[in-house]
Amino acid sequence: MRTAKAWILAAGLTLAFVSAASAQSVDPGSRRQELKRAPLTGTNMEVVISAVEYKPGETLDRHIHHGEEAFYVLAPATVQTPDGKEIKFVPGFAAINARDVPHGGVKIVGDAPFKYIAVHIVDKGAPLYDAPK
Repeated sequence: MRTAKAWILAAGLTLAFVSAASAQSVDPGSRRQELKRAPLTGTNMEVVISAVEYKPGETLDRHIHHGEEAFYVLAPATVQTPDGKEIKFVPGFAAINARDVPHGGVKIVGDAPFKYIAVHIVDKGAPLYDAPK
């Protein structure tokens, strides 16, 4: 049952992150505290670990990454898609965003900030966040 709930939440998250942004907009990088960066052995890529926090009322802008992004939710939070659908994140929820796939565009709602750890494995020298193509 827990696995089914996780898949349902992941599907909702994917829909939310593909939606366009509206509301008070914030650059994804501006709420990120980089914790560690290192080359990925044997490749032209790097691993970047960050702590990220968005306050209620802020919007995580729609964006892409030049590589993969995995994230792990630290505290309960709720986001809202542009069509008004609310998605609740629970501590321990994790997901992976694929290379060059637009995501974001969700508004943080409720009283709690959206706090998560992000791990990016991206092309070395490329911007960590970029506008969707």
